[in-house]
Amino acid sequence: MKSRKRYDSQFKARVAVEAIQGHRTLAEIGNNYGVHPNQVGQWKKQALKALPRVFSGHTEHQQQDAETLQSELYRQIGQLKVELDWVKKNSGLVG
Repeated sequence: MKSRKRYDSQFKARVAVEAIQGHRTLAEIGNNYGVHPNQVGQWKKQALKALPRVFSGHTEHQQQDAETLQSELYRQIGQLKVELDWVKKNSGLVG
């Protein structure tokens, strides 16, 4: 069974930028980099879609902070649920 090729983000970005520039066709770019032209088009589309976020002020650091906060809140919710279940069990409220 043939496994799929995996390309790193720098390679994808380089190909997408070249496609966005429009100096060559997607087929020419794909041939040059050994990638199917449909894949080049998908990377171009993804890059164009992501560009507004680059200028929106949301950095990777802010995203990481939000994920850390979310993880901490989920941890606290779990802890509170365990404590509530313990209180219910020991107070005789659970039937």
